[in-house]
Amino acid sequence: MAKKQQKPQKTDWRRVAVAILAGGLALLMLLPMLTMILGGAAGAVTQAEIDALKAQQAESRTRQQELKDQLAEIKSGLEEAQQRRQVLVSQLDAINGELENINAQIAWYDAQIAQKEEERLAAVAREEEQYDLFCRRVRAMEEDGNVSYWSILFNAESFADMLDKLADVSDIMDYDQAIMDQLIATRQEIEQLKADMEDARAEQEVMKAELEEKKSEQQAKVAEAQKLLDQINADVAEVNRQLDAESAAAREIQANIAKKQRALEEERRRNNIVINSESGYLWPLPGYYRLTSLFGYRIHPITGKAHSHTGIDIPAPAGTQILAAKSGQVVTSARHSSYGNYVVIDHGNGNSTLYAHMSSRAVKEGEMVSQGQVIGYVGTTGSSTGNHLHLEVRDNYTRVNPEKKYPGLKLTHPW
Repeated sequence: MAKKQQKPQKTDWRRVAVAILAGGLALLMLLPMLTMILGGAAGAVTQAEIDALKAQQAESRTRQQELKDQLAEIKSGLEEAQQRRQVLVSQLDAINGELENINAQIAWYDAQIAQKEEERLAAVAREEEQYDLFCRRVRAMEEDGNVSYWSILFNAESFADMLDKLADVSDIMDYDQAIMDQLIATRQEIEQLKADMEDARAEQEVMKAELEEKKSEQQAKVAEAQKLLDQINADVAEVNRQLDAESAAAREIQANIAKKQRALEEERRRNNIVINSESGYLWPLPGYYRLTSLFGYRIHPITGKAHSHTGIDIPAPAGTQILAAKSGQVVTSARHSSYGNYVVIDHGNGNSTLYAHMSSRAVKEGEMVSQGQVIGYVGTTGSSTGNHLHLEVRDNYTRVNPEKKYPGLKLTHPW
């Protein structure tokens, strides 16, 4: 008996197309989760960072209030003027710290806004792609005419075929509902991201207003400190006292530098560490070449007293970056009643440079620094009559004239 030949089954390309599109829809539904998983470790801005900054700002404000209370307890006579000035300088340090903190918060909000905008654009693109694929699937269903879920069922050739088609229709309806849910969720995500961006912008504006307010407070404190300086410098006895204190401080620091240099040299020798410092010196304040005080003996304009100046003074605006003249190792990074915030760098073989009266220091003791690296910022801490850098150079542990290290530089003298 001859076997009945089976008819080759005809490929239903429409169902294939629908299945492919449905698979694409399912993949799109997974994309947001994949983005979250893959993007989570990409250095996203965290709320913990801004919370830490705000905590630091609160601590700074507490410190500023303590200094205000301390200042109020000091009498207003001339003999207390120096004490008042030191408290004012401490207040300025605290204000400068809060200014840095506020700028960091503003930068944090910049990053948060940029991140939210990037997420929003990605969500918009995802929404467009989801909607486009949904429309293509519908067009594929309709390309042979008005095809509905019911017409698919009514075109079944048998009850078994109808059950198969019913299963297909159920799957398609599930995909349709899922993609609509996903489109709605994506739209809600976009709206939430917009709201988050607006919140971040509002917080940023608040911080910018605080920044301007704090800058005004800073300027007022600078004016108050300058007024006290004028009062102190007008008193001959006080100026003489400061000159004597400066000389004593210079001797103390000189001995300390030589001692620390030799100790570091011995430590480097034991550890086979060699400082390969440059032969030439880099000017520490590019753009500022006027000197207000030279190296050597000078006659003070108020007291007429001869006084040995151990370096050169270079005026510059507060906060100007101070660069390392040569590579080396930091011998000292400390605060002194006369030198204020100061840094000493050992360049090897008894050669070193000292930078004094900084508003703040950017390096620590023992740290290796490179020529041109920022080591601090111009200020008026210690015994100082204005914002400037006091620069000293030592050869064979002995102070020498720093000007001699810059033969090709045109420096303007105070006369």
